Amino acid sequence: MWLVAVLSIVLSQMGESGQGDYGEMKRRQGILTGMPFMAHVSSRSFVDDAGHRIYLAKAPTRVVSLAPSITEMLFALGLDEQIVGVTEFCDYPAAAQSKPKVGYTNPSIEVLVALRPELVLAPKDFLRPDLQSKLEQLKIPLFVLDAQSVEDIPLQIHTLGTMFEQTSAANEVTQVMRQRIAEIRRKVEPLSAKRVLYVLNSQPLISVGPGSFIHQLIGLAGGTNIAAQAGVAYPRLSMEAVLAEDPEVLIFPVGDVETVPRSEQKQWLRWESLSAVKRQRFHEVSSNLLNRPGPRIVEGLAQLANAIHPEVFGSGKGTFHP
Repeated sequence: MWLVAVLSIVLSQMGESGQGDYGEMKRRQGILTGMPFMAHVSSRSFVDDAGHRIYLAKAPTRVVSLAPSITEMLFALGLDEQIVGVTEFCDYPAAAQSKPKVGYTNPSIEVLVALRPELVLAPKDFLRPDLQSKLEQLKIPLFVLDAQSVEDIPLQIHTLGTMFEQTSAANEVTQVMRQRIAEIRRKVEPLSAKRVLYVLNSQPLISVGPGSFIHQLIGLAGGTNIAAQAGVAYPRLSMEAVLAEDPEVLIFPVGDVETVPRSEQKQWLRWESLSAVKRQRFHEVSSNLLNRPGPRIVEGLAQLANAIHPEVFGSGKGTFHP
């Protein structure tokens, strides 16, 4: 009787807003859950970072990931068997390399659909309208992940944990992440912040600014980003501005996709007035760790902390003496 009463109320409300809305709701619930639309009023409703809501009657058993960071989250949650497709740059953990590839910035719709996913997880940056339209046409749920800060990453992991009914694993992963971040912050808090220049490219000189993960990570690691006043996430800087700010530490990313080669790093030796050059404070950090907003972001943070404050974290690993 309770269900009938609630159903009557909902039907009445839908009638007030128009028969078309009611029909659309019934169509969507049938597609995504195969259950009466009242099943939507549950914890199986999820809103992604693009503001879209999806409904999942049960944990997906076939999922495609369209970003290395998302793939790493899924593996961290123990979802190896559920992952049926990844990007060509999904190389961690090793098991990801053997998964079917769907491309990256231009994923193959045909390959993706042939994998019969029950859910597609995608980053906002590279999401193409034609891909969205095709997935909508085929009634394949799409969920967009777009972390804006380091704090968003554990929240996304918790969301995926709920989606796939892996809440215990999500709690374990995020607890380790938060503990490690807190430990690094505790160690750097009493220290004087070092002036840092993160060099993405030397000619033209491109760095990181507010709105980028790495800018936030530099602060968490006990540094002051000399490009902090830039109005964009990846600003171009003049050498006059760099000389005026006088960075104490130069940091260069290295990795398979994004790297600043040693030959380019050595070109900075000609700026002899810079404190970083005088003290030979050249450091390399993993671009894979820092560019992927996933569970290993804390390892990237640890590398930054070691580069900025070797006197505290001080293995010297990643230090390059030109």
